Order: sequence, then C-alpha cells, then structure tokens
Amino acid sequence: MIDRLITPTLLDLFAHYPVVTITGPRQAGKTTLCRAAFPKLAYFNLERPDIRDHAIEDPLGFLRLCEDGAVLDEIQHAPDLVSYIQAEVDERRENGLYVLTGSQQLRLSEAVSQSLAGRTGTLRLLPFSIGELAVTGEPPPVDVMIHAGFHPRIHDQRLDPTQALGDYFETYVERDVRQVSEIRNLTAFRRFVRLCAGRVGQLLNLNALGADAGVSHTTARQWLSVLEASYIVFLLEPLHANVTKRLVKSPKLYFFDVGLASYLLGIEHPRQVATHPLRGPLFENLVVVEALKHRLNRGLRSNLSFYRDSSGTEVDLVYHLADRQIHIEVKAGETVSRSFLDGLRRLRALLGAQVAGEILVHGREARSTRDGVRIVGPVGFTPVLTELERAALGD
Repeated sequence: MIDRLITPTLLDLFAHYPVVTITGPRQAGKTTLCRAAFPKLAYFNLERPDIRDHAIEDPLGFLRLCEDGAVLDEIQHAPDLVSYIQAEVDERRENGLYVLTGSQQLRLSEAVSQSLAGRTGTLRLLPFSIGELAVTGEPPPVDVMIHAGFHPRIHDQRLDPTQALGDYFETYVERDVRQVSEIRNLTAFRRFVRLCAGRVGQLLNLNALGADAGVSHTTARQWLSVLEASYIVFLLEPLHANVTKRLVKSPKLYFFDVGLASYLLGIEHPRQVATHPLRGPLFENLVVVEALKHRLNRGLRSNLSFYRDSSGTEVDLVYHLADRQIHIEVKAGETVSRSFLDGLRRLRALLGAQVAGEILVHGREARSTRDGVRIVGPVGFTPVLTELERAALGD
C-alpha cells in the first residue's frame, strides 16, 4: 500500500477538530486512507443498505455504536445523521470523534455546511500524485501516466486502464449521476462528457459545447455542474490582475484524472498518446492537477489560475502566494525551444516584483535553468514548486 501524502494533515486536523470531512472522487482512496490512518476507530460504510437503514431509522442508536469515535464512509447517503452528530459533538466538546467521507461534493457540502460549520476540518483527496507513485520506484513514462491516470486501484492491482476506467465511467453514469441530478437522456449526457474531454485545457464555451452535444445552453450548464459536483471536471479561473491588458474572462476546463479524459477520447494504449492531437492539452491537464494535489494534500485550498490577454500573452498556470506568484508554463515537447519561454518573459515584464519564480514543465525528465526559469519534467515539478514556494514565503 502506498502511503498518502495527505496523512499528516489528516491526523493533525483530527487532533484539533471533533470532525474531519474528506471529499473526493470515487476510488481516490478515501476508505483506504481512513482505515490506515485510524485503525482503532470503528468503521461504517453507509453504502451498505443495512448500515444506511440503521443510521437513517435510528440515528441515536446508531451513534451509540460510535462512542469511541468512528469513520463514517459515504455519509451523503444519510445526510440527516449529520445533525445528530452536531448535537453530540456540541455536548461532548471533544476533538477526534468522527471522520466523514463522501464522493458527492454537492450533497455532502450542503449537509456539512448546515450542521457542522466551525466543527469540522475539511480535506479533498484526489487520486495518486506523481510523487506518491514515485515512492514505489521509477514513475511510469509520461504517456503511460496520461493513458492510465492515477486512480489507486489501477496501480495497486495492475488493472488494465481501459477496462478499469470504462467500468468507472459506466458506474458513474448509471449510479452517481442519477443520485446527483435527474438526467433522463443518459446517451446525450455520455456524449456531453466525451465532448468535455475533447476540450480539455481549452477556454470553456458553453454555447458551443451545448450545441455540439445537442442540448441547450441551460442544460449544458446544469450538466457541467453535475460533473463538477461529482469530481469529474473542474474549472480553472483566469487571473484578475491589475494590468492594462484586456484579460479573458472564461475559465479553462480540466479533468480531475487525466486517465479518464484519455479514456473518453478513445485512447486505449500509451502508444496512441504519443501521436494524439490532444497530447499537449492532456499533458497540461496532468501538470495542472499535480499543482492542485500539491495544495490539497496539505489541507490548502486551490490558489491556481491562468493568464491570457488580448495581445496573445499566455501562461498556463499562476500559483498564488499572498501578494506574489509563481508562473508555470507547460509544454509537452521534450526539446526546449526558446519560444517556450515567451509567455513567461512577457508576464514577468507586466507584473515585475510580483513574480516569485518561474517554471517550465516539459516532457523530458531533465532539470536546468534558462533566463531565470527553472526547467523540469513532470516528476521534478512539485519538488521545484515547493522549493520556490518556501523561498518566497521565507520558510
């Protein structure tokens, strides 16, 4: 079993809050994490009908089974139980009582925000990071990572990624989507999700996306919200900088797991990745999610954005540090061209002292520095990001 980088943060929050709530995609490893971090706590999976019925029909009797603390998995299946947990933690005034997990962001956040505000620490667990995979040895080649993605079961059990991700997607559509929203035309919804994969790393245009899927703009917006709530996709917002250039206002679309995006694009083998027309955007997706995991694994919120203005200046990722920023450009090519640094240079000229560091992530695992820009591959990305972050914050 691979130790998760989020574990120290989870243990620290459990010591300082009566409840810790962990959300994230299905099969990201929430159950394994909790059972490894808290082996002595009682464990209840609320997806089991008998346990769910007990929690719903007799919440006080159910909580008596949890007097010494408990992990309550998939708590969104018994949302009213959260109100009883609130009453108990207010009465006991102790930390380290409950760990709640859930894979449906909307339903869980509603229940928690209404009843446990100020009483719970919250974490988001995503699938493995490159650093976590590297613990077991040499990380897979880039095209293998893009094809397979990072879901733990695929790597722990050496599953065929195409089969595993296909099963994941079909289970998601048939079960989770019906629970999050009443979507009647599942065929159109499947087409919509595949079209989202074809737009990975691009500016979001809901009108065009809806038209291509054969649905209205309103339906496209609703379905995108479903995908966000169930941890399939996320939106990266543009930087709102105090500069004279006119900035774009549309967010960019990414998948929480690049392997799922690859599956939806019909990629069935790493060899297909090398020549696929969307290899660049998929590589960008991989790097952007690594930066997001770098934040979330330490219990921090996303602080990411991108820069694009009307003059053509673009930087793929802006990592915010108080009043300063680290600028990150992503290029899938293994040979570093001088033009790869153009966007970083232009943004440096615009923002000056706000720039705490610059990184170019490219497709080859070799480190160098050019014109003050740190050049790394995907494996070396987060170590260099950590180094620049610590230098900027004086740690």
